[in-house]
Amino acid sequence: MKQIKPFKPKHNIRIVTAASLFDGHDASINIMRRIIQATGVEVIHLGHDRSVEEVVNTAIQEDVNAICITSYQGGHNEYFKYMYDLLKEKGANHIKIFGGGGGVILPDEIKDLMNYGITRIYSPDDGREMGLQGMINDLVEASDFAIGNSLTNEVDLLKKQNHGAIARLISAIENFPDVAKKQLQIIDKENLNTPVLGITGTGGAGKSSLVDELVRRFLIDFPKKTIGIISVDPSKRKTGGALLGDRIRMNSINNSRVYMRSLATRQSNLSLSKHIDEAIQVLKASNFDVIVLETSGIGQSGSEIVEHCDLPIYVMTPEFGAATQLEKIDMLDFANIVAVNKFDKRGALDALRDVKKQYMRNHNLWDTKEDELPVYGTIASQFNDPGMNRLYKAVMGALAEKTQADFKSSFTLTQDLSEKIFIIPPSRTRYLSEISENNRHYDNKVREQASIAQKLYGIYQTICSVLNISNDALLLNQKGLNVDEILKQVGNNKQNQTLLNLLFKEFDRVKMNLSPQNWEHIIQWNSKIKKYKASLYSFKVRDKEINIETHTESLSHLQIPKIALPKYSAWGDLLQWILQENVPGEFPFTSGLYPFKREGEDPARMFAGEGGPERTNRRFHYLSKGMPAKRLSTAFDSVTLYGNDPDERPDIYGKVGNAGVSICCLDDAKKLYSGFNLSDAKTSVSMTINGPAPMLLAFFMNAAIDQQCEIYIKNHHLETEVEAKIAEIYKDKERPKYNGELPEGNDGLGLMLLGVTGNQVLPKDVYENIKQATIAQVRGTVQADILKEDQAQNTCIFSTEFALRLMGDVQEYFIQNNVRNFYSVSISGYHIAEAGANPITQLALTLSNGFTYVEYYLSRGMDINKFGPNLSFFFSNGLDSEYAVIGRVARRIWSKAMKYKYGANERAQKLKYHIQTSGRSLHAQEIDFNDIRTTLQALYAIYDNCNSLHTNAYDEAITTPTEESVRRAMAIQLIINKELGLAKNENPTQGAFIIEELTDLVEEAVLLEFDRLTERGGVLGAMETMYQRSKIQEESLYYETLKHKGTFPIIGVNTFLSSKGSPTIVPTEVIRATKEEKQLQIKTLKNLHKNNQTDDLLNKLKKAAINNENIFEVLMEVSKVCSLGQITKALFEVGGQYRRNM
Repeated sequence: MKQIKPFKPKHNIRIVTAASLFDGHDASINIMRRIIQATGVEVIHLGHDRSVEEVVNTAIQEDVNAICITSYQGGHNEYFKYMYDLLKEKGANHIKIFGGGGGVILPDEIKDLMNYGITRIYSPDDGREMGLQGMINDLVEASDFAIGNSLTNEVDLLKKQNHGAIARLISAIENFPDVAKKQLQIIDKENLNTPVLGITGTGGAGKSSLVDELVRRFLIDFPKKTIGIISVDPSKRKTGGALLGDRIRMNSINNSRVYMRSLATRQSNLSLSKHIDEAIQVLKASNFDVIVLETSGIGQSGSEIVEHCDLPIYVMTPEFGAATQLEKIDMLDFANIVAVNKFDKRGALDALRDVKKQYMRNHNLWDTKEDELPVYGTIASQFNDPGMNRLYKAVMGALAEKTQADFKSSFTLTQDLSEKIFIIPPSRTRYLSEISENNRHYDNKVREQASIAQKLYGIYQTICSVLNISNDALLLNQKGLNVDEILKQVGNNKQNQTLLNLLFKEFDRVKMNLSPQNWEHIIQWNSKIKKYKASLYSFKVRDKEINIETHTESLSHLQIPKIALPKYSAWGDLLQWILQENVPGEFPFTSGLYPFKREGEDPARMFAGEGGPERTNRRFHYLSKGMPAKRLSTAFDSVTLYGNDPDERPDIYGKVGNAGVSICCLDDAKKLYSGFNLSDAKTSVSMTINGPAPMLLAFFMNAAIDQQCEIYIKNHHLETEVEAKIAEIYKDKERPKYNGELPEGNDGLGLMLLGVTGNQVLPKDVYENIKQATIAQVRGTVQADILKEDQAQNTCIFSTEFALRLMGDVQEYFIQNNVRNFYSVSISGYHIAEAGANPITQLALTLSNGFTYVEYYLSRGMDINKFGPNLSFFFSNGLDSEYAVIGRVARRIWSKAMKYKYGANERAQKLKYHIQTSGRSLHAQEIDFNDIRTTLQALYAIYDNCNSLHTNAYDEAITTPTEESVRRAMAIQLIINKELGLAKNENPTQGAFIIEELTDLVEEAVLLEFDRLTERGGVLGAMETMYQRSKIQEESLYYETLKHKGTFPIIGVNTFLSSKGSPTIVPTEVIRATKEEKQLQIKTLKNLHKNNQTDDLLNKLKKAAINNENIFEVLMEVSKVCSLGQITKALFEVGGQYRRNM
């Protein structure tokens, strides 16, 4: 393939890059911004989930040439048009807008957006024709124009803190110094005494996070003061490009009282721009109350910042090497304050002591007490860190003292040191390698025991040979050989007796090393065979006896066994099989969790989510029509996924009800699941939601409780009385209702109490009894896997520590309230695979995340036998050979660790998982071929005895699935389960040599990955260095490279193309939320806010978080009247927002 050379720009080009609001798909924009930077551009990267206002404000403050956005989550029409309008409104319509979104943005929409004024939206076909570098060259060339070459009245606007004027003046200083000179002379005459806080330090010390935390506290402490920030990053000497990435870590700067400008050094080996003095002059003339200057990372000798600020702060980490290295750090001579950040690192206290001693020596502070030295341990990445509080207070005090500025801080302090809120106790960081060691020890023990059993079998066969009889069960008993029976058969033959006595002794000697349990396995094998040969097999599930037919009859009248058993006769082979494979339902559960599949319930899930709750409710009833089990799997729109409420603001409005259902309150949940009895044993609900999972779970639980209240009301003929109470509550108010007609199959269950809850209309004791009974009965799963979100999918909304605490609170509530049938988390590999991971990495990272939750819950004092059964898993499928054994390996690793490492009971040893066919394997070319891929993946899953399965629709690569495509996807499962003869057998791959070999290979590969994670401090330690994310991206790039080259064949995509070249298919039907649905959701929300006073409840929720009480317990009450967005906002105040990573 011809290599395209990067375009060489004539001007200094600056471009903002980001992924759109409520969009976590950042892989593409990360690739793009790297190529843009390598093409000589200064890139201000904002990362994922950025609103139009954030992007536009950034573009104006940074005075950029262009904005480059990816949008894969729908709502792109409104998003891009709103961006264009807002730029125009703010006088910045010279800024060009570029975008892309794969096949999500349709050709007609691309044309419409470009006609509206968007510079260019790139399509998948553009990518194929132009290549990545070609697209970037096109983008950069269109953005290659001068900025700052002419000025008008910018100086006059400075005092009004006009961000556009400030930005343009700084651009002129950088790009056209002669043009800026006159304006600067006017500024020089002004009284410029704004205090400047200088922050410098080593690369990777966490300066950006620390600045963000200082800014956050400043804005709270001084509600009327303003702040200006200048942040400097190095330019690349080779290309001239620069990554100006400080904004990505900052959550506080999107505030009208904050101005921030990122500068590139535009020269090598310096930590500051040569124009820094003039830029500071401009900010001083703009009357900011304080200016923060942050340098790029410096070495030991760097101290340039001292000449440009009033108060220099040096930020370092505890990992500086030997104490003597401190003597070489120039900034320790000049810094007024030192922050030892990342204070959670090993040796932090010793580092703090050594830095204080060095500071004391450098500044001759021999009489100052060590506690009074201006050296602070901080963890800037941790919300409300005590060390950061002390640093902030010291900074404000020192600034006031040095500059006489009015910084009388009201910030209250505690004397606590910075201390990491450990999710996993430091003593337990080896847990993954301990699991590897445990499982390998088990495998070694199995081999040893199998070898012993094989020797015993050899001795036994010799005895049978002496007796000249075939294998006879009467010759064996619980203790070993039935010596009396053997001697009885040998009679008076003394020669044989002598030989047999020697064999008896040898048998007993060898058997001493065989576990009694393993001997039991051997002698019980024949009875087990008989159980499976009998016509009925009986077993118990939670004290309920189940009788299952063991065979099915074919059209040829053959009796096909549902479980096929091995024909081994040698005890070693048999014992090896029992200990590593075994029948379904028996440890280590390699072939399945239960003896037989439940009859009348296929593992199919009905997946839906679009528009408002009524539309998705109708789709659920359509999908489940005629199905005995109602397995409802719910997709939420991106507004809900990020914990927000629907809104008329265009960048939110466009996403309401698109690519998922809009749910913002309890009434939405009631409408969504109306007509399905959520307490019925054959109804289960899966909710694909993570960041705001506790809130959606509370909505669901309350909806289920109110359904049972409704049944109680009807059974006790209380309808008239209850309606009167509701009428009184809604006197002069509009009551919520189900919009439109009920679909076929919806009997209205769940709608009687719309707008109220059971506790408002029933006696307290009755309500409490119903509540306790209901939450113990509901079945389903909430995804809530926050570790996977940080590693792969990006729908985190709270700080990681707080998000995990919420998960722990949910599980604790489940234990306390006997919630046994609902999974508190679905530990998900699906999104790890969708982000690009290969099957082994998917499995290893997912299981390691699962064991991390186990360790965390144990550290909170929970009983593994009580929380273990509430954990479930979710995997992606694919066509790679490893996917044929993903369930087998997962079950085997989990059960061995849970039984022998953690001592869990059988119920907790069972790894239950849902599997979904691969979304990545759905291609926008030759989309009919997608069903073939999905069928093969479904076959893998069913043969591997998955607990539930979702088959993707063939058209998902280009649109939200239509009813026709969903029906075809469901048919794939039904045809396999109902028509495919071999699928009637429930362990069809067991015993195949390749399956056994693959199982062993994948199992060991996963354990090796556990060891690699341990080397990085376990899952959480590895996340700090973004190990998992980097690994996933590397594997994604490897796959895409092979696909692009054609060495990894994909039929209809890079080989076996049609005569037309297999172009991207344009969907004939596009399913999107209607304007009416969006307006109804906004109306629902407004009425909810209007009809309820929520301040006291939200304050109670915040108080529970601050006082370390169980948040979910309070959330169950708060969710009855508060909206999702209200709850999210309240929890941000006490738990902190997620901080994006580069």
